[in-house]
Amino acid sequence: VQLVESGGGLVQAGGSLRLSCAASGFTFDDYAIGWFRQAPGKEREGVSSISRSDGSTYNIDSVKGRFTISSDNAKNTVYLQMNSLKPEDTAVYYCAGRSARYGLDLHPWFWDYWGQGTQVTVSS
Repeated sequence: VQLVESGGGLVQAGGSLRLSCAASGFTFDDYAIGWFRQAPGKEREGVSSISRSDGSTYNIDSVKGRFTISSDNAKNTVYLQMNSLKPEDTAVYYCAGRSARYGLDLHPWFWDYWGQGTQVTVSS
């Protein structure tokens, strides 16, 4: 399995970015993709997740109404649209994958496959 993130960058507070996670190599159709982030000196935190088969999603409270996760199954790509960005959103963002039968919870320990990460920096 290979997961490749893209779309990070530097943006001013209040701005937007769209991250992409291109997935390949899954041997089963029903998998979930999660987005996580890790700021310097902090633990990795789950942000949002989506089931590829039924499109169900889960978001943490701090990003509800600002971040939207979506999936383009034809392209095997999951997106994280991030609006109204805040300086506290600054982090390396990772996408991760696992079988959807394990649900959409966002504890990092239980996700099997990881991308290399993309830096998001929000200036004040």
